[in-house]
Amino acid sequence: MSLGRRLTAEGVGTALLLAAVVGSGIMGERLADGNVAVALLANTLATGAALVALILTFGPISGAHFNPAVTLADASQGGVSWREARAYIAVQLVGAVIGVAVADLMFDERMFSLSRHLRHGPGQLLSEFVATFGLLAMVWGCSRLRSAIVVPFAVAAYITAAYWFTASTSFANPAVTIARSLTDTFAGIRPADVPGFIVAQLLGAVAATALFQWLVPTLPAVAPRVVAKEIEPASARARP
Repeated sequence: MSLGRRLTAEGVGTALLLAAVVGSGIMGERLADGNVAVALLANTLATGAALVALILTFGPISGAHFNPAVTLADASQGGVSWREARAYIAVQLVGAVIGVAVADLMFDERMFSLSRHLRHGPGQLLSEFVATFGLLAMVWGCSRLRSAIVVPFAVAAYITAAYWFTASTSFANPAVTIARSLTDTFAGIRPADVPGFIVAQLLGAVAATALFQWLVPTLPAVAPRVVAKEIEPASARARP
């Protein structure tokens, strides 16, 4: 796939992901009649389902990163070049912002409004480290040790669970974090809390990548280009 096609896939996929996250948050909150647990459950299920569908759809084209932390980890292992990584991150950020705007407009909210949803403190930062560490662990573990086709389901299952077992509700994505600061709805985050989240996310991604370099030292680095190509068996690689 040409770089242009891959960037388009990343931008559109990230936009749809944010539309699902923010839109389901608004819908859940409106229908839950003040029950935050029900609203979060609705937000969780929609996000998990969207992740599976989007990764299966765009994985064969761009790898379906939709996340600067994943892209940087991929670049560190040679999956994409650093020049491509910069372009990926740029379109992910643009797509995320567009997705938030679309979600807000679908529900007759202001296109952009700085969030007042406080998400701060050591517990929140630790949660983002754990959420992103786990996300990259799913990506590296499944893509190196199993068929790449399982990655969408592993990622979606982990994020669905992490919505509930982390105090931050598992952003695990710098582009998502920045974009969600621009909506004063259920899924928002106060802009002042964004830098801490991003630092914790990047540290989690680095830790997971380093761990799997040590856990699986005999396997080649396999970029998380899920679905695009199954990992070739060692016996096949050995053939002349």
